Amino acid sequence: MADLTLQHTVREWLADPEGNAALTEMLAAQGQTTKALAPVKRMSFEKLIKVSRGKFSREAADQLVEQVRAAKAAGGTTAPATSPGSGAATGDTRAETPEPAEFVEEITPGRFTGQTVVVTGAASGIGRATASRVAREGGRVVAVDMTAAGLEELRAELGGSGRLPDGAEIVPVTADITDDAGVARILEAAGGSVHGLANVAGIMDRFAAVHTVDDATWDRVFAVNVTGTMKLMRAVVPGMLAAAEGRIVNVSSEAGLRGSASGAAYTASKHAVVGLTKNAAFMYTGTGVRVNAVAPGGVATGMSPQDVDEFGMGRVQSAMGLMADIAVPEQLAASISFLLSADSTNINGQVLASDGGWSAA
Repeated sequence: MADLTLQHTVREWLADPEGNAALTEMLAAQGQTTKALAPVKRMSFEKLIKVSRGKFSREAADQLVEQVRAAKAAGGTTAPATSPGSGAATGDTRAETPEPAEFVEEITPGRFTGQTVVVTGAASGIGRATASRVAREGGRVVAVDMTAAGLEELRAELGGSGRLPDGAEIVPVTADITDDAGVARILEAAGGSVHGLANVAGIMDRFAAVHTVDDATWDRVFAVNVTGTMKLMRAVVPGMLAAAEGRIVNVSSEAGLRGSASGAAYTASKHAVVGLTKNAAFMYTGTGVRVNAVAPGGVATGMSPQDVDEFGMGRVQSAMGLMADIAVPEQLAASISFLLSADSTNINGQVLASDGGWSAA
């Protein structure tokens, strides 16, 4: 293959002998193998840099490019690429199969014009992508997070570049969604009415099973993932009922659909989000208020647990053989913004598995 660049996909790097060798060396230094790249094999290095949010820097990527270029100039390596699924140097015709194009976000102008939408977890990941999309489609977004710097970065990124249409706005609110005073500030910032609520904020557990989960983790995960979600729903629903219009999207997880995707606390909390969503959808049927959920699979958000439980993680990893490719936050934002919009007019009480087909396996 010609010189590898940041525009080539991870799979193309793994299929190239010098690229494979460079990646193998880099990952070995971190105690990993190229198997760790399987979920992101269709991403370009450029996209990988963006979604890693600092974990894979442009400097590191540039060094890999130079390392491979130098290796090729020196005559290259005779070692074949051995990455699973790479198809390189093995006669595997899969390497010749056309790759699906990378996702390209397509904005629907004016879809949220005149609407106020509250988005939690807006400083990063899925929440940030959702807030950005709704604003660029004309909405006034009340962007909520506990990380003020991330919210200001989002507002500067959109407002400073002139990317927002007239009437669109990012209103940052630093608040803890588990705190009543914080919820009150969010509602105050929203002003007269809330047309949409995206409950994206959530935290992971340690992948601990029931016999190793600690009370502090259990309580904190449920406080954020379930109680915080409920508190914001409770805050916005009265206004939605009065207006006979409103759309709520709660973010559950693949762990809300099965028992093999995370630890006991996170799994139970995301199942609870599904139950909360379905109950609210039933309760408000016919009122103009619709409540749905999105269940993401693997998403490159940078959110990762600390102090991982070895027993639980070992069990979960054994069940991830059929996991779909890692998605980018913008792909989840596309699903969420659809359910937040009037386009989802006849959808209520549903859990949209936006997981690349993982839940179908």
